[in-house]
Amino acid sequence: MNRVISLVSVAIVGLMLAGVASADYQLNMTQGVTPFAAEAYKQHMIAFIVCCVIGTLVFGVMFYSMFMHRRSRGYEAAQFSHSTKAEVLWTVIPVLILIGMAIPATKALILMEDTGESDMIVKITGYQWMWGYEYVDNGIKIYSKLDSDSNRVRQTGSGLDPREIENYLLNVDNPIVLPTNTKIRFLITADDVIHSWWVPEFGWKRDAVPGFINEAWVLIEEEGVYRGQCAELCGKDHGFMPIVVIAKSPQEYEQWVLGQLLTQDGAVDDTDQATEEAKS
Repeated sequence: MNRVISLVSVAIVGLMLAGVASADYQLNMTQGVTPFAAEAYKQHMIAFIVCCVIGTLVFGVMFYSMFMHRRSRGYEAAQFSHSTKAEVLWTVIPVLILIGMAIPATKALILMEDTGESDMIVKITGYQWMWGYEYVDNGIKIYSKLDSDSNRVRQTGSGLDPREIENYLLNVDNPIVLPTNTKIRFLITADDVIHSWWVPEFGWKRDAVPGFINEAWVLIEEEGVYRGQCAELCGKDHGFMPIVVIAKSPQEYEQWVLGQLLTQDGAVDDTDQATEEAKS
């Protein structure tokens, strides 16, 4: 019996280490860079460990019983119709386990839907086949589509090697820039068909539905570049709608905002000047 318990312990530890190590090979959930992503990863690992423990104990006892009480050793099968105690146990214990897992999972879902007290608002609009971003607080608008290198290589008969393109099909011409440690509220919709905005490191995805606004929020805790894709089949170029988010410190973000405002104001002035010249 001690040997069986030792084997069970080794199996549990091995499964836990495999779950952690597999994250490097994208076999496991990403831990993410937001509070909700971290909570989702935590709940996932708890559920994984609970399942491993239950499976190891159940199959360990089953195999031990079959091996130690086999007929060749002189054991006779017990004769009984049912056991009330066993039925109560295998009903109550799973219910308690489910309740214990449901409580933190419910708290996580509530956290995910809490878009209140946000510091800024960004409207995201899906198009066939690109993304539009509007910074509601300062009026900045950008459109983000597949970068020219990936678009050139993906063409039928291009003869170019996709492996020579860095971040092939996962890069854009105008990435969305967001500040870290800032609660950002997203208003997500679509202009034509259903799309879905998904960045794995944020721990969630939201459908972009024409005529309807879905809400979400994010608080990015680490600076960096985070890539995602449209996660809803939306037409022939669905596979060419990547998402790139650049997370900057609040100070660097303010500098980026100032640059965008100056650029867009300059573009408006050029347009007005061209209009006046055309009239004259």
